[in-house]
Amino acid sequence: MTKIVIKKLIWDEYNIEHIKKHEVAQAEVEEVAKNIVGHKQSKLGRYLIIGRTGPRIISVAVSRKAIGIYYPVTARDASKKERKIVYEKEKI
Repeated sequence: MTKIVIKKLIWDEYNIEHIKKHEVAQAEVEEVAKNIVGHKQSKLGRYLIIGRTGPRIISVAVSRKAIGIYYPVTARDASKKERKIVYEKEKI
């Protein structure tokens, strides 16, 4: 799978409020988008990016809108399986 490069995230009232429900800050999503540790294809043609923001590991579902431009659909704490991806890549 090719590497995802996010140059810009599109924010609106909906996705900002939605990630707040999962106790994730907009700044945390921005940080993970700049430092993607792992990613995989998700449902509905979206991608799930996984990364670290401080001691916290979060997963962000993004939808591609154009080259380098993505819309963050949701964000949450990473699952055990997703955290394992980060731990394995950090060993290298």
